[in-house]
Amino acid sequence: MKKNMFVSARRYEGVTDPDEAARKVDELFVPLISSLPGFVEYYWIDLGGGAMMSITVFKTLSEAIAANEKSRIWVKQHLGAILSASVRTEAGPIVAYSRK
Repeated sequence: MKKNMFVSARRYEGVTDPDEAARKVDELFVPLISSLPGFVEYYWIDLGGGAMMSITVFKTLSEAIAANEKSRIWVKQHLGAILSASVRTEAGPIVAYSRK
C-alpha cells in the first residue's frame, strides 16, 4: 500500500478584502509554505461571500502539523486585519486520489 500524504484544510469567514488576501498569499505565503520539508501542493480558494479556504498537502503528518502552526502564525501576522482566525480546520490522510 502506498504511504499516505496528509491534507490540512482551513476555512476563513468574514474576509474583508479577498483580493488583498489573495495577493498577499500568492506573493508572500506561497514561497514560504512551498519551501517547507515535505511540501506537495497548496491551494488558496475564494469561496465567495467573504469566505476563503486553504488546502495544503504534505508527505507526512508531522510535516503537515508543523506547517499548520507556521500557517497560523503567518496569517495572524500578515492577514490579521482582513482575515479572521480560521473558523474550521480539518486534517487527515489522503486515502484515494486522481490526477490528470
